Amino acid sequence: MTFRCAVASLERDEAAVGSASTVRAFLLVENAGPWGVDALRDARLPEHVKSGLRDRAARTGVRVLLVRRHRGASSGPGLRVFAAWADAADPWLETATVAGPEQLLDLDVVALGRGRSPGLTPTTRPVFCVCTHGRHDSCCASLGRPTAAALTASHPEETWDVSHVGGDRFAANVLVLPEGLYYGRVSAAAAPALADRHLAGHLELDLLRGRSGFDFAVQAAEVAVRRRAGETRTDAVRLLATRRSSPDADLAVRFDVAGTPYDVVVRRSRTPEEHQLTCRARRLEVAPTYEVRSVALG
Repeated sequence: MTFRCAVASLERDEAAVGSASTVRAFLLVENAGPWGVDALRDARLPEHVKSGLRDRAARTGVRVLLVRRHRGASSGPGLRVFAAWADAADPWLETATVAGPEQLLDLDVVALGRGRSPGLTPTTRPVFCVCTHGRHDSCCASLGRPTAAALTASHPEETWDVSHVGGDRFAANVLVLPEGLYYGRVSAAAAPALADRHLAGHLELDLLRGRSGFDFAVQAAEVAVRRRAGETRTDAVRLLATRRSSPDADLAVRFDVAGTPYDVVVRRSRTPEEHQLTCRARRLEVAPTYEVRSVALG
């Protein structure tokens, strides 16, 4: 029987909370594909453009992802690009259409990596990015494509297929920008309602893996404090401080939740069992877990 990492993750009842990639700056580049195992390396773009983008990404911390309309439809002449700053307190999104691949190297990636505008056009509409990168992981194709199709049908302007975003075993994965919200195990049936809730200013806590602007433990703490307070409004929770008395100590996190302070204590641990965490993995690994020890009014 063919191994599927998403099926195995569900069978062992693995929690997805606290697993969002920790990224603040995203650059999305339209590319109809096909995408190879490493999308940016293998894409049908001029070699000097690909190497230039990879070099800029490595130097600035910007995550470069390829996007395309579902089933490869073009969005129009030129290439659509998005620049997102996924800061938890002040996220923003800009977009533009460039004439061709050569113009991608003119984008101010350094400014984006520092949280400054690269000079594109600000937009208030979010983007819903569904990972369908099957060459990277089979689960992203088998589970991501139905979810992308459903979101495309319900929210065609905001929805894009996206290359590997991380967390293959939690497919179908949906990345919402500019907030940097990672949702996992999003079925085709659940996706349109998730998008509607986001547009109404609310999170779907049952599917939320975390917010990319936070470290893993803080991601877990945010979900826990939201559950305790019954608060789903996207902008109602603000991180105030984190504290750890030693490298191995529990993390203490303080939030402001709609004007009320809360303190959360999170412990990072590792289960003793090793697992194959992706469909293509060649070795077993231990996945970290984040246990919320307490949530209390501050």
